[in-house]
Amino acid sequence: MKNIVLFSSTILMTTSGLVLGKVEKSLALTFNWSYSAPGIEASGTLTTNDIIDDNGFYLITDITGKRNDEIIIGLSPTGTSIPGNEPFELDNLISLDEEQLTSSGLGFLTSEGNFINVFFADFLQPPGYFEIFSAPPFIPGFENFGLEDSELPVTFKASLVSVPEPSTIIPLGLLATLGFRTSFRRKLAKTKKQ
Repeated sequence: MKNIVLFSSTILMTTSGLVLGKVEKSLALTFNWSYSAPGIEASGTLTTNDIIDDNGFYLITDITGKRNDEIIIGLSPTGTSIPGNEPFELDNLISLDEEQLTSSGLGFLTSEGNFINVFFADFLQPPGYFEIFSAPPFIPGFENFGLEDSELPVTFKASLVSVPEPSTIIPLGLLATLGFRTSFRRKLAKTKKQ
C-alpha cells in the first residue's frame, strides 16, 4: 500500500510538472551597442526582454556603458521624455532589423546629470540616427535648447550578444525520477527478502 501511495505521488508530481512547469517567462537578451559622431563616442550593453512585438522590436529594460567620459547610470523610463525634449516620449525599443531604433528611441542618464535620447528619424530625408543631448539647467520644451544642448546625427549600431536557453522543468522531472527510482528499489528489495 505504501508503495502505491509513493508511486501515485511520483506520477502526480511528474504530470503536474509537465503541465504546470512549462510556464513561459520572459528571459533577458543582451546587445552590444555603440554610436559616434565628431566629438561623441558612446558604447555599452543593453538588456531586453525576449518578447518581440508585432513590429519586430524588443523592450529595453537596462543599459550600461559610457558616453565620452560620462558613465551611463540608468535607462530613462519608457513613456517619459528626457528633460528639455518634451513632449517626445521614449519607447526604449530595439530591433535586429536595419532600422534598430524607433523615432521615439531610447533614453538614458549619465553620471554628470545629462540626459540623452538616441532615435531613428524615419521622418527625415534621408532618414538617420540622431542624438539629443540635454544638460542642466533644463528648460522644458524641445524648442528651448540651452547652449550646452545639441541634436546631432550619429552612426548607431547594436548586435545581439547572447540568447538565453529556454527554461526547463528539470528540477520537477529529476525529483519525480528519484522518487520513482527509490520506490522501485524498495519494491525490488522487498521482493528479494520474500
